[in-house]
Amino acid sequence: MTSSTTDATGSTSEARKLLLLVMGSIGVVYGDIGTSPLYAFREALRPFASDGFHHFEVIGLISLMVWTLTVIVTFKYVLFLLRADNDGEGGTLALLALLMKKTGSYMPVLFFAGLIGAALFIGDAMITPALSVMSALEGLKLVAPALSGYVLPLSVVIMVGLFLVQSKGTAAVSKFFGPITVLWFLAMAWGGIIHIGDDWTILEALNPIYALWFITHAGTVGFIVLGAVFLTVTGAEALYADLGHFGRKPIQIAWFILVFPALMLNYLGQGALVLSNPAAAENPFYLMYPEWALLPVVILATMATIIASQAVITGAFSLARQAVHLGFLPRLMIKFTSETNTGQIYVPAVNALLFIGVILLILSFRDSESLATAYGISVTGAMVVTTLMAFQFLRSIWGYRVFVAGALLIPLFLIESVFLAANLLKIHDGGWVPVALALAIMLLMWTWTKGSRYIKEKTAKNDIPLETFIPMVEKPSAHAPVTVPGTAVFLTSVPDRTPAVLLHNIKHNHVLHEQNVILTIWTQDKPYVPQSERVQMTRLSKRFMRLDITFGFMEEPNVTKALSLCRKKGFKFEIMHTSFYLGRRNLISTPNTGLPRWQETLYMTLADFAIDPSAYFKLPPNRVVEIGEQVAI
Repeated sequence: MTSSTTDATGSTSEARKLLLLVMGSIGVVYGDIGTSPLYAFREALRPFASDGFHHFEVIGLISLMVWTLTVIVTFKYVLFLLRADNDGEGGTLALLALLMKKTGSYMPVLFFAGLIGAALFIGDAMITPALSVMSALEGLKLVAPALSGYVLPLSVVIMVGLFLVQSKGTAAVSKFFGPITVLWFLAMAWGGIIHIGDDWTILEALNPIYALWFITHAGTVGFIVLGAVFLTVTGAEALYADLGHFGRKPIQIAWFILVFPALMLNYLGQGALVLSNPAAAENPFYLMYPEWALLPVVILATMATIIASQAVITGAFSLARQAVHLGFLPRLMIKFTSETNTGQIYVPAVNALLFIGVILLILSFRDSESLATAYGISVTGAMVVTTLMAFQFLRSIWGYRVFVAGALLIPLFLIESVFLAANLLKIHDGGWVPVALALAIMLLMWTWTKGSRYIKEKTAKNDIPLETFIPMVEKPSAHAPVTVPGTAVFLTSVPDRTPAVLLHNIKHNHVLHEQNVILTIWTQDKPYVPQSERVQMTRLSKRFMRLDITFGFMEEPNVTKALSLCRKKGFKFEIMHTSFYLGRRNLISTPNTGLPRWQETLYMTLADFAIDPSAYFKLPPNRVVEIGEQVAI
């Protein structure tokens, strides 16, 4: 009896935990894709507005949107990519880290694919807040046309407030994300249900034949419309990137139980409304609702778009942290805004970059219609990159043969490539914006990676092997350095070579501590490293020890906390009698080196933005000694 009671209590607890994760995933994971009905169908109808809408054009268009959701989001992301995880973490860089760990023959291709995907995601994180918030507020024009002039300033005010609160953390606000977004999806489903009966023939859109008919008969205009159709799946990349926060099962349950049905009903309802009343094409989403519900729906839509914006901003923070740990960006200041959830972080540099980008987009495009033309390229580009990486995943991780992996993914790749081509037609209408953003971000990451590798190779030429240095420095002689009490920790990225800062310390101060630790900090290609694998100690001599501390790419590199594990393994030291020696490099530009002059300048600028290593690795600030050296680049 007691056993069954315990089992029942445990089952109830597990069910409650799962329900909370499902609710949370609805608020965070699906916030972006849940705002697409505000503008996707409206923008897809615009090219047909000049000569009116034909019955089969509307049905074919809705069919195409429904089946785009089904094939790309349901099949590719929810059922397949959520299983392509790196120890539970998802997203472009997590997948890249996994592939880099498992493969070697396609490293350059994988590297640039990962950079492109990450850069496009950052571009998406700028456009999503601007587009979704303006789309929501434009409902005010229907509530009171006199308020139309306030859409732009209100959008700016909301964005200013949203980015200002990022430093405070989202723990308190996130509790309301799920319930509000659930209410939003229910409102969308209700709006669709009350209008499907306007023209029951809209249910023919569930037949994929009509989607194929639209593609083959709509001509050039139909090809152009494909770019707007793809707006229905914006947010799918964020779905994959947030895998680590909620897990696969809650995300899948949320999609099939609420999100997918609500989106389907809403698009069907919009289509039926336009079939019965073509004038509703001006803003089919808001015109679905009765006049008394319009203002509450506008308020709810605005709240939903703010949540969607928060989701992509948080995703950009997580991506930046992954990029720093993987060596694609300089060390950036990362602040943890929650004591319990390591996923809740704030990256000031990224926050400032996104804020400037969002405000410039709002002020430049001025309405959602203009901005929507620029949106699709970043989304489709990121999805094509993910599909290419998924092909390598099937081959390298799951062991599929080339023709099997190709048979599964080539159809999807062709579909997404057609959508990308359709979006590229909008380059001159603002589509160049996400392309320029992605190229700029990719250039930054490529430059930092290339420059860091060049400096590492250059400085390695002058390194002295530790196995040669230790006997030489410990050998008694008249020129031997003076022994001083305490422990000295020398940070280096090359553990088998003598750290430059150690050589400079002996050269200038002529001293050597009683205990000397050669510390190397590693970042694994997996998100988290268990405590049992955190530290590894190797005794090199009586006075020298090698210490390796390993973190996952999703973890905070807290060296001080990790050092406490050393005591449990027998290494005794007092933190207040320990000095941490860091080398500070002063980069000097020189002609005819391994980098072009413009890339030298860019790399040195990025290096100036890097935060102090002692702050990044959480070293005791009053125990750090920095010794500078000049490095020609």
